[in-house]
Amino acid sequence: MAESSNTEKYQALRCVRGNRQPDSIELIGEEPLLIRIDGRPFSVVMRTPGDELFHAAGFCLGEGLVDSPDDFLTLGYCKDLDPNVIDIKLKPQRIENIKDILERRSFVSQTSCGICGKEMVKDLYQKLTPAENGFKIKAERIFGCISKLFENQHYYPRTKGSHAALIFDEGLEMLAFAEDVGRHNALDKAVGKAFMNGVLARAKLLALSSRISFELVQKAARAKIPVMVSKSRPTALAVEIGQSLKMTIASAFGESELIIFCGRDRIV
Repeated sequence: MAESSNTEKYQALRCVRGNRQPDSIELIGEEPLLIRIDGRPFSVVMRTPGDELFHAAGFCLGEGLVDSPDDFLTLGYCKDLDPNVIDIKLKPQRIENIKDILERRSFVSQTSCGICGKEMVKDLYQKLTPAENGFKIKAERIFGCISKLFENQHYYPRTKGSHAALIFDEGLEMLAFAEDVGRHNALDKAVGKAFMNGVLARAKLLALSSRISFELVQKAARAKIPVMVSKSRPTALAVEIGQSLKMTIASAFGESELIIFCGRDRIV
């Protein structure tokens, strides 16, 4: 779907200090994306059309289906070139290594509800490794990262209904950016871009427009990104897993307030 068709205007009633007037409001679009693994449906997510291949690649990395771009045999649209269907074939050896994931097939759409169930959380803990040390950032530079995140948002100023993710390297140069109606989708797309472009190993800091939840920490950990910052507070479970993985999780408010929930040694 073309970028221009990802929003649609609706007539609404705007109320300000008791005054009412009709207004044309632009809203961001969303459509289902079906991800098929070796011909079988694996997941359906609601997302803003665009970057489907990167989205699917980032999703596969985050869920443990792949560890490297080389694990893909093919990654593309279905034979009918439907932009809402991605067909993925994995190499036979990779299929052998992830049989438990494919057989369970219990991942759910992560547009909002996330991952449910204590057993699934326990399983995911076992697939994640602690973050590496070495990267440090001055506290005041984090606010610049958050500002750059919002500067790059195309849909939010118009629709007030999108989320974004921006990945930086050690020098705080941008590696990948994505925007989507779903916060999980935005991160999958950004990670997928860096992953497939061969620059994910340089990723050090992730800036997010929304709260940091368990699922987003999981995805960042799979991408081996040690620092996560956002404009909203994280969930308790997000901090718990962040601590266990030696990650840094922080929230930035305004131009000067920074709350560091874990991994404070990386912020100086």
